[in-house]
Amino acid sequence: MIKQVLLAVALLGLIACGQPKTQVDYIISAQRIYVCNEAFDVAEAMAVQGDTIVNYGTLSDIESKYEGKRIAHHGYIYPGFIDAHSHFYGYGKTLTKVDLRGTYSLENVVDEVVKFAQTNKNYWVTGRGWDQTDWVQQGSVSNTRLNIFLPNTPVFIKRIDGHAGLANAKALELAGITPSTKVQGGTIETKNGVLTGVLTDNAMALIDDIIPEPSRASQIEALLQADKNCLAAGLTTVSDAGLDLNTILLIDSLQKTGALSIRVYAMANPNKENFSYFEKNGAISTDKLQVSSFKIYADGALGSRGAKMKQAYCDHPNHTGVWVTKPEQIDALCERIFAMDFQANTHCIGDSANRLTLDTYAKYLKGKNDKRWRIEHAQVVTPADRALFTQYNILPSVQPTHATSDMNWAADRLCNTRMDGAYAYKSLLALNGYLPLGTDFPVEEIYPLHTFHAAVYRQDLNMKPLGGFMPKEALSTQQALMGMTLWAAKANRMEDKVGSLESGKLADYVVLDTDIVYEKYMLKTKVLTTALAE
Repeated sequence: MIKQVLLAVALLGLIACGQPKTQVDYIISAQRIYVCNEAFDVAEAMAVQGDTIVNYGTLSDIESKYEGKRIAHHGYIYPGFIDAHSHFYGYGKTLTKVDLRGTYSLENVVDEVVKFAQTNKNYWVTGRGWDQTDWVQQGSVSNTRLNIFLPNTPVFIKRIDGHAGLANAKALELAGITPSTKVQGGTIETKNGVLTGVLTDNAMALIDDIIPEPSRASQIEALLQADKNCLAAGLTTVSDAGLDLNTILLIDSLQKTGALSIRVYAMANPNKENFSYFEKNGAISTDKLQVSSFKIYADGALGSRGAKMKQAYCDHPNHTGVWVTKPEQIDALCERIFAMDFQANTHCIGDSANRLTLDTYAKYLKGKNDKRWRIEHAQVVTPADRALFTQYNILPSVQPTHATSDMNWAADRLCNTRMDGAYAYKSLLALNGYLPLGTDFPVEEIYPLHTFHAAVYRQDLNMKPLGGFMPKEALSTQQALMGMTLWAAKANRMEDKVGSLESGKLADYVVLDTDIVYEKYMLKTKVLTTALAE
């Protein structure tokens, strides 16, 4: 009897050993693989067939079940990072314009513009990136020096947030702007009856509209260069917050030919052409492109005092910001978007803009839902208003590096009494259980690792301030990583395809040389590989 049992066991062992392994294209391994599913599983290897993940687990488990080409990464694997709010095409265009980030004075800005103009091939000089809050010499912004050095060349350079710009006299002349010109939802600044050249929000369109459109070749060049840079930073999906139809269709065509690799979630601008097209044709949803939302601008930015506040700015009495889009127009747009079953994604910085938009959303959402309507930025929200996010499943979509960029002057705008509702990422996360994270690049840098660092440590790149800015609102490393992967995908209605390394999803992943979940000084982390399933 004992011999018979032993023989049966041996036969079973032989049968088990003889079980054929499933053939796959790749068995990919690393020191650690963060799957970033809801259970936050960690693995050692994953099997990939074609462009799809088949399974993940320990290396021994995967090797026992699958046979395929081995790829062993000497680093740590994460799902391809997703930027939940950026200006991908706009960033690409900035690469051929004067870059004014890091300038330290108005004189320095003008010097950079003049230097750029000497080799500029276009009639107009345009650029972006100046920030008067960072200048060593604080004071008023004006075009006086630009007029002296570039009297015959039109110049229009935008503030880093894109909500204010400085135009020289030639540009103002070409746009027909005079001290008496008025614009709804924007300002044209004068001093002693003379134009300073500073325009905010909707007023900037007076100049934007007369600047020649870039050629098709220039548009393609901008997209391809942005694609290259974003992939190198570890991004495999970007969310572009506001595009016209021609750019959306150009992105689609470039993706289909394989020229443009990165995946794009495009928010359509709420103009006549976009509404007409998408009301007729419906959403676009391919493996590379998702278009199922419209971008609305409720107000301006805090730095340029365009954010719509419930109370006056502490450093600008009697001024509460501007409505970039009138409240009644926001309502009409939301009604139309709801009828299309698209997402409404509204830019809201100030507490008044946030409350008005939350109330407008509530009018159409009516209660619990899975529409995933979003508040982009949710930068200053009165704590008492936060319950509306939960009541109507409204998603705050935030950019952690905004907190560390604004921290030195935010209280000047808001007073300390209103800071409790500002940059409150941990509090916002608690409202719906997930929080998409982005950068708003080119307002900030394109790097997702900067997002992670700012979200977790609430410090700038110089590790300041000690202990972090408003540290009670810091996210955990796990939460920050989820915000850049699965939660961002979910906010984009793309979680069935990307965002985690689960079975059945596309094999987009990034390899880093550091385990950012455990390594605090992770800013020196290098992107070793960015793999994007084709």
